[in-house]
Amino acid sequence: MSAPGTARPGGRTARTAEAVFASTIGELSTRPYPDISVETIASRAGVHKTTVYRRWGSKAELVAQALARAAAGAIEIPDTGGAASDLRALSRSVAAVLGDPQGAAITRGLLAGAAESAEIGALMDRFWAARLAAISVIVDRAAARGEIPHGTDAAEFMHALAAPLYYRLLVTREPVTERDADQAAAAALAAAQAGVFTRSG
Repeated sequence: MSAPGTARPGGRTARTAEAVFASTIGELSTRPYPDISVETIASRAGVHKTTVYRRWGSKAELVAQALARAAAGAIEIPDTGGAASDLRALSRSVAAVLGDPQGAAITRGLLAGAAESAEIGALMDRFWAARLAAISVIVDRAAARGEIPHGTDAAEFMHALAAPLYYRLLVTREPVTERDADQAAAAALAAAQAGVFTRSG
């Protein structure tokens, strides 16, 4: 049996789901997570709150699914035939999300909220686990081609790639540019090739 809200029916039901997901992302980009409710999401989407509760069960589940859907559409997993170009394309995709005003607002709000709310923290854990599972294939392919050492830890690799971009967004509050993305990708690849992220044992 599918989890609430995960079915992809057609017609009016599909349009309702799209409206609710869009409303959820809109709410996340304009107000702190604790101020968002099923009621505010439903009102923004133009549907009754019972419709949202019936399909998704809770605010946390709805937000998790809306984020997963948005992330799947925003971050493509490149397969260019080489690690350097794969990582550059991936890093540019992340930078494009963080450089977008809505993407930046959502990221800032959720990361700040995760420090205060166990619910948001659990939601973010699910989000990052799903993201890592999707992009770790890039590391696996690079190792299979001999471009990086076998046993390279995909999580550590991706942390190194993403960290400079999130640092600019969240700490220095500078624009996240394509040039920043290229530098982050090149630095992460060089570190991986030097064995920095290779698992011991």
